[in-house]
Amino acid sequence: MEENFTAKKQLKDNYGFTDNDFEQIKSHGIALDKIVEQLRIFEDGIPKIILDRPAKIDDGILKLSKEEFQKFAKYFDDQKPNLKLKKFVPASGAATRMFKFLIEFLKEFDHQNESINAYINRKKDKNLPTFLAGIEKFPFYDEVKSRLKELHPNYYSLDSHQKSYLFIKTMLEDQLFNFANKPKAALDFHNYQTYVAKPIEEHLNECACYASSNNASNLHFTISEHHQQLFETIIDEVKPKIEKLTNTTTNISFSYQDKSTDTIAVGIENNPFRTENNQLLLRPGGHGALINNLNQLDADILFIKNIDNVIQNHIAEIALYKKGLAGKLLEIQKQTHNYLKAIDANEITENQIPEIVAFMKHKLSIKLYEGFDKYTIENKIQSIKNKLNRPIRVCGMVKNEGEPGGGPFWVRSPKGNLSLQIVETSQIDIENKLQAAILQSATHFNPVDLVCSIKNYQGAKFDLTQFIDANTGFIVTKNRNGNDVKSYELPGLWNGAMAKWITVFVEVPLITFNPVKTVNDLLKPAHQPQYEN
Repeated sequence: MEENFTAKKQLKDNYGFTDNDFEQIKSHGIALDKIVEQLRIFEDGIPKIILDRPAKIDDGILKLSKEEFQKFAKYFDDQKPNLKLKKFVPASGAATRMFKFLIEFLKEFDHQNESINAYINRKKDKNLPTFLAGIEKFPFYDEVKSRLKELHPNYYSLDSHQKSYLFIKTMLEDQLFNFANKPKAALDFHNYQTYVAKPIEEHLNECACYASSNNASNLHFTISEHHQQLFETIIDEVKPKIEKLTNTTTNISFSYQDKSTDTIAVGIENNPFRTENNQLLLRPGGHGALINNLNQLDADILFIKNIDNVIQNHIAEIALYKKGLAGKLLEIQKQTHNYLKAIDANEITENQIPEIVAFMKHKLSIKLYEGFDKYTIENKIQSIKNKLNRPIRVCGMVKNEGEPGGGPFWVRSPKGNLSLQIVETSQIDIENKLQAAILQSATHFNPVDLVCSIKNYQGAKFDLTQFIDANTGFIVTKNRNGNDVKSYELPGLWNGAMAKWITVFVEVPLITFNPVKTVNDLLKPAHQPQYEN
């Protein structure tokens, strides 16, 4: 209570907060001291991550042969009847970025006075020609064209320039298909011979293929509350088909990003930004907020994958590598838990400590504190227990093919300790030549392909919020009605939110990584049918 009183006084005195502001904050369930802390972060900035070196094969990234993946997949299959499995898919995002170049086209194209070719040349737009060249290959083509012909009875008499313009307009217009404002999960992604599949359906199918045991699978979507009915409608339509095809019952659950994880936005001068109604601008805290959603789930093994990373073909191969990662996790978990149980039973002798240290170093990439050799045996054992009694994640990593996003690095903490982390480019000081050079020398990329153990050696759930590095959030600048607004995003779900987990990186083949970041990605082979039309 005293802390809240102190925070309230600070916000009143330093930022002129009113009773209405405090009511607004309370309605979101945000603690006042969190608002104070966020405003301090805007003032002080967020320290950049210090890269020591990129994680590479045999230096932080494990390379397995296909035969080894098959061995680990079988180990997982043998163990899974005794395990509760769940797949976790962040799926709240709208598809706005996916159609960004088309939205810009509708906004800036002068359809009365210029041709599409003239626009392409004027804007030097490389995406629009690709879209138009492949337009008939998009899974939504037939449906949009059918509606287009209803709206424009003279459709066949129009020239190709007018047809293309109206097609894009029909796709994106609010009162028509409104693709850019729908969740990615609900868009048509894949054309099959007799139906069109959305990411929701593909994830149900994947879940049954590798995240199921005893003929049951569990799939959890994080969604926007106002999209739940849309999700449920799609699921009701496709779930019986998937269950029949896979002989697996699928249990589906949803959660929303907690409003209490929203963060305050500020203007360029770091003063709280106010809306047209003189209210504080409180924004969602980014995907790092989902650590709270993850923390509510009960599972022995959790698979995490992004909503847009699905494939039309090769589902058996995708399942092999996911199960292989899970088998590797179980192997690591078994040895880790055996050591922890032995510590509890006072069975660890001085002679066994080098064996455990070697396991930590070579299998888990855990670096012990400098001077560890000089500790007493009691302190050595306590230090080992502290390092091992944590959630575990095995993360698939793909070779870097120039995709934007995070990657695996050895990171040095302010105290000098080394650990494996998934780092986003925005966390790195690219003005620093040494740091920029380390970034450029990275060989692998994070496809968000995680298998997680969230229970301890006694079978109890960890409190995942205890393993967050609070100093690894993000400050992002966005535009709101012509004004630059700075927002604070919480440490990313697979970045700072899992910074203190045991982390093992394993190389997985590129076939496992098929994101749809722009609509043109749907033209890539992984998203195109293999049958002849």
